[in-house]
Amino acid sequence: MSQLAHVLDAADGDADHAQPGTNGGEPGPTTAYEDHVARLKAEAEAQDAQNRLRVAQEQLAEYAAQKEADANDLLQEAEKLKDALRQLLEQPGSTAGELQQVAQLFNTLREKVVDAVTEARAFAAQQQSDLATLKRSSAQADLHTDVEMKRARDEPGSSGDAEEAEEEDEEAEEAERGTIGSQPAGLPSTSFAERARYIPLRLTHDERKLLRLLESALNVSEYTDKVDILSWRSKNQRIHAQIKDLCAILSGLMVAADYKKGQELIRDRNFADNAEFFQDIFELGRRYKILNPDKMRSEYGKLMYMLMDSAEPAIQELLEFRCVRQLRTVYVFLEERGGLAMLEDAALMHTATAEIVAGDRPRHEIQRDIKVKEKARETLSRRYRSSRLSEEDILTCIYSLSDNNSYLLFNRDPIDRFIHYFHRYFKADTHEPGYSLAIQGGRDGARLTHNHERQYHYVLQSLTLWREISTEMFKLWYLAETDMLREGNHYRLCDTGQGLNRVQSAPSVGRAMQQILGRVQQRIGSWVGSSVVHLGDHNVPNALMFIDKYTQVPRILNPVVAVLEELPKLYRDPNLRAYIDGTFGGVEQCRKSILVDFCRHAFDGSGADNFFDAGSCIDGRLTSAWNWCSKLEKKSYYHVFKLAGWSGFDGEVKS
Repeated sequence: MSQLAHVLDAADGDADHAQPGTNGGEPGPTTAYEDHVARLKAEAEAQDAQNRLRVAQEQLAEYAAQKEADANDLLQEAEKLKDALRQLLEQPGSTAGELQQVAQLFNTLREKVVDAVTEARAFAAQQQSDLATLKRSSAQADLHTDVEMKRARDEPGSSGDAEEAEEEDEEAEEAERGTIGSQPAGLPSTSFAERARYIPLRLTHDERKLLRLLESALNVSEYTDKVDILSWRSKNQRIHAQIKDLCAILSGLMVAADYKKGQELIRDRNFADNAEFFQDIFELGRRYKILNPDKMRSEYGKLMYMLMDSAEPAIQELLEFRCVRQLRTVYVFLEERGGLAMLEDAALMHTATAEIVAGDRPRHEIQRDIKVKEKARETLSRRYRSSRLSEEDILTCIYSLSDNNSYLLFNRDPIDRFIHYFHRYFKADTHEPGYSLAIQGGRDGARLTHNHERQYHYVLQSLTLWREISTEMFKLWYLAETDMLREGNHYRLCDTGQGLNRVQSAPSVGRAMQQILGRVQQRIGSWVGSSVVHLGDHNVPNALMFIDKYTQVPRILNPVVAVLEELPKLYRDPNLRAYIDGTFGGVEQCRKSILVDFCRHAFDGSGADNFFDAGSCIDGRLTSAWNWCSKLEKKSYYHVFKLAGWSGFDGEVKS
């Protein structure tokens, strides 16, 4: 195969003059290249089918285990009823209270049996509907997925081989240990030292100037449009040309921004001589994005895909330098300058980085907290300064840790506030008439069938999981970049049903997600639905898509919480009060109407073509929430959202 790769690469120079499978423009027999591409397509389709089957089997196994547990519960209820009936028969003079107790046991058992039968019927009907849809799609669509394997010519082996997957996991663990460093024994996960390992260092004033250059260059770049296409021509040549074009744009912008430095940069027109400049500017773009998730929404994807391609040894050989360098975190910065002791000063660090929330507090209390916070920063900067670590450096580290607290305030706290409203208006064992959380598959678009109690726990555990993911988002983002930029982590370009995407494994993120899921399951004590985490498949193709999915959780919940909190202010207006009273019956009823609809249909397994792509899996819960967002205009409370300042689920709420 290596000889074939050389022959194919040599033939690329004539690509514009002759098509594959032709001889001087004349039709010819099928070439070895076409056979090679056909084999790669078949391997990719087989791998995708294997992944889908694995997910389906895991979810069906979990569903069967849940049904077994439900059947055991029904059996226990039946045994209780049988014992009660036996006692009645043995004691002919039974009292009315004993008869009522038996009747209550019978009604409880009957309700559970009815729920089980309803859920079984809905699940069977849903599976029949999915099967019919699949048959129609198979008959009408071309099932051959166009696939171009990255580095196929250099390494044509199967990307789905189990041994190779195990080797990639081991390499990922080694890379993670090498870049993150060993964790001190007994260090709590919430300590500042542990958090600082994954918190990027805030950009300096000079770095922000370079950031503007990077954003401008990425804005005009057509990297993904040129590289991620289906073509038989050499992909390495396309990648090389596009990276050099981007570096050339950056060099030209540098000349425009600072003529003297720009001239030094392009003096010899050799990008390899300026490798450090390009590594720094690409790294600061990654840092800025993590600290500001709402920025660089399109530019960041281009940057990461370009760096992913540049990590390939063949591309590095063409460029003659590496584009990727280690992310500059607070921990790495302090470790280089011998300042890690500052992170152990927990009391002062907590005060110096704490978020000051004004709320309804008086002004003098806020000013007092600000002075205490500034005093703690001054004390830390004086106490831990050295010849290698200036006071300004220490303040930069403190500000960077504060940025993480700001992120949690605006992205995790809305989840906490929503959970507070959820506990306030709903109970697991009882519900008000008209405000039951029960859903049934096939009704109002739902794919799941849950009674009130089951849906209560399902919603609560989903919200708790989202909260933990938001808490660990900087760590997950760090690991996502580690997975994407690790040398030897192959990807394949294929049609996932939402266009061409890069499908790549993410072992580091997968392990972290399993740890988070395990903590949530242990805290809650039970689990409703599937615990399958999609990563590296057609649902979540790569780690970048994973991060993009979960950064949208606060964009969904923030507007909902903002509307719930804005309702009492709207109610002060006489005209709006009349509208709210006439439509909903008051503020509390309006809040409950919004919450009950959200908790039903943002967690009903809808939003995808079949049960296994949405349903009750970890990512399917977020898919259902997106589906609810898309249907907000049809809700009875839509006008309340507009009156409260809602303008869209894109991080913007005007109050």
